Amino acid sequence: QVQLVESGGGLVQAGGSLRLSCAASIRTSRQYVMGWFRQAPGKDREFVSAISFSGMYTHYADSVKGRFTISRENAKNTVNLQMNSLKPEDTAVYYCAAALGSWPRPFQDYTYWGQGTQVTVSS
Repeated sequence: QVQLVESGGGLVQAGGSLRLSCAASIRTSRQYVMGWFRQAPGKDREFVSAISFSGMYTHYADSVKGRFTISRENAKNTVNLQMNSLKPEDTAVYYCAAALGSWPRPFQDYTYWGQGTQVTVSS
């Protein structure tokens, strides 16, 4: 059984910052990769960032590289996404997701998803 619950979304002005958190309830002996995705109105869901089980490996979409930072605390079963220098085009529903297995995992392996949290960046 896997449950993912996001928090931290909200409304912020362009140039501002937000920190998203994902509380994971995962019962497995396997490693798992955690990722953040987002979906803007009328657009497909897109990859934002991912982090390996150990936290040693991370990957970012080009659109957020240098502005967003992903981290995880396995002891607390949480994954965070620090978002700085936010832009109006970052406006979307942000989803936390988990993929069982070692790093890296393709999109189709993300089988567990949270309910999403809205991020709105005003210009």
